[in-house]
Amino acid sequence: MKNVFQKSQGSWAARLEPAVFRGLLGLPVPMQRLLAGRPVERDGQRLDPQTQWMLRLQGLVREPAVETLPIPQGRVALARQSVLVGGRQPIGATRDLEVPGGDGPLAARLYVPRGRLGTVRPSPLLVFFHGGGMIYGGLDEYDALCRFLAERADVRVLSVDYRLAPEHPFPAAVDDCWEAFVWASAHASDLGADPDRVAVGGDSAGGYLSAVTAITAARKGVPLRHQLLIYPVTDMVEESASRRTFAEGFFLTRTFMTLAERSYLADGDDPRDPRVSVGRVPEVPHGLAPATVVTAGFDPLRDEGEAYARRLADAGVRVDLTRYPGFIHGFANIVGAGRSTRAAMEEVAAKLCAALAP
Repeated sequence: MKNVFQKSQGSWAARLEPAVFRGLLGLPVPMQRLLAGRPVERDGQRLDPQTQWMLRLQGLVREPAVETLPIPQGRVALARQSVLVGGRQPIGATRDLEVPGGDGPLAARLYVPRGRLGTVRPSPLLVFFHGGGMIYGGLDEYDALCRFLAERADVRVLSVDYRLAPEHPFPAAVDDCWEAFVWASAHASDLGADPDRVAVGGDSAGGYLSAVTAITAARKGVPLRHQLLIYPVTDMVEESASRRTFAEGFFLTRTFMTLAERSYLADGDDPRDPRVSVGRVPEVPHGLAPATVVTAGFDPLRDEGEAYARRLADAGVRVDLTRYPGFIHGFANIVGAGRSTRAAMEEVAAKLCAALAP
């Protein structure tokens, strides 16, 4: 079976590839269960049939894991995969612009949902930081998810293309995200947004960067309405039980996490620094924004994300924690194929909409 995932983007096969993928993930659930093989159970949870079928497809076509490739090639591979699982989501309008970063301007993209076109009524704004272990990802890779969140949550989304490691190690991404958030907060009205309803959010590395940004905002008195943390990285010091249990076979691997952390942190950087391991912040600051925290049952980052949610709740922060037990890390991006992950992200978007209501 020739690997269709390795076709060039300009070929007819590459154009056909997303349709084939959507068709395979759109099969009836009983057929997916049959094709996926024996149910996978781990830690008292059963893997979602769509997810298991997708992982089996990845193995059948021998799609290489991005962490096994040199970082530049891994970025290309991840971009291709992102388009495949995200599809082409509808959106009212998009606008590319530049925002300040820690060391100069950054590319950004503003998403306006269809329901907000042609109206002067300001909408909420989500300042979005993408995932990818601080070494992968960008505006195009997260285009589908940002479109989806904008439309389903009825919010404007400002996606920020922060600097990546190893070219720009810690604290470049932290500085970029803070500067971009401060600018967005100050210019919310110029973006058509309500300055009193600005949120930060992201997945994985983006969840970590959002959490750090939210803590800094509370300490410096910059208003922030909400934080959306989707399976965030919160501890780069200790290996949790879920990191050990799901270290292989469920998309996010120990090899990936090790590569990301070694690329992000330079010699002498302390992983205990709360700007690195946000779960180790000595004290949760007063006035920290309420949080929606989302985890996945088969995700190595599950335990640390949930531990951080409990830490915030114990400090009096309003927290909505939801675990999707049958899913893997990265499920938030799978909005262009299948049913189960898209339905879950519709729930997440509804929570964000409610959190940013007037």
